[in-house]
Amino acid sequence: MKRLTLGIAFAVAAAFAGPDAAAQQKFLTIGTGGVTGVYYAAGGAICRLVNKDRAKHGIRCSVESTGGSVFNINTIKAGELDLGVSQSDVMYNAVKGEKQFKDAGAYGDLRAVMSLHPEPFTVVARKEANIRTFADFKGKKFNVGNPGSGTRASMEEILGAMGWKMSDFALASELKADEHGPALCDGKIDGFFYAVGHPSANIQDPTTTCGAKLVPLTGAYVDKLVNQWPFYAKVTIPAGLYPNNPQATDTFGVLATLVSSSKVPADNVYAVVKAVFDNFEEFKKLHPALAHLKPEDMVKNGLSAPLHDGAARYYKEKGWIK
Repeated sequence: MKRLTLGIAFAVAAAFAGPDAAAQQKFLTIGTGGVTGVYYAAGGAICRLVNKDRAKHGIRCSVESTGGSVFNINTIKAGELDLGVSQSDVMYNAVKGEKQFKDAGAYGDLRAVMSLHPEPFTVVARKEANIRTFADFKGKKFNVGNPGSGTRASMEEILGAMGWKMSDFALASELKADEHGPALCDGKIDGFFYAVGHPSANIQDPTTTCGAKLVPLTGAYVDKLVNQWPFYAKVTIPAGLYPNNPQATDTFGVLATLVSSSKVPADNVYAVVKAVFDNFEEFKKLHPALAHLKPEDMVKNGLSAPLHDGAARYYKEKGWIK
């Protein structure tokens, strides 16, 4: 069975600002997710390293908090973002023109840049709700994720595999990632679903503030999805990673990936990739979810779109691809 490995190093996510740019600089924006999620921190880590050498390449990198995977890909397609972070399954669907991209059709200009951290599907329950399995949420108030996010798309995939509908919840709320933790602790919802790298401040907050509990995602429907799709793999969230959760939590998930468009200049994407891998040890220290990444995995795992020419150029120089 496929499995993803979670790195558990604790580090402080660093700021990503740099000195003022020269007037002739080119600007590059990375779309991420909510400010408490790992996408935002990973985007910030990438921009920090790009900006460190901007006197050489003339690129000023900035990170933008967005609605997540689907939003990022659609906004890259519209030419309003240069790069974005996306779940590996959402990238696959965009390339194929399936599911949330069915109406728009296949996005032929989408390009992969690299994969990042594993993203376990994480289910969190209010302590007082006495939830032990995901099935216990039937008839409860549950946050399914905001429209346009990869989290929401994955939730719909899981419910379909279970034979559930949104109406099986007493309330299927559509709060953004930055809102579901406070809503849980305030008793407005009984649980939420979130695809996120670990450790995450987004999960740390409700487990610390109100003793929220992690709930496993296991069963025949999970086995079916993992066996059916190449972008899914089983994952275990380690014991004791979060307060009030001493047990290991079995689930499954996807990979976070960095994507772009063939219309973004190769030199710009090359500069991004070079900044990350030329400073790789520093990159891994910029957030705990990045701590155990390996270049040989990042250039191939979870990438269903063709490699961007700028990324491929660097990887060929390093001998990582032919």
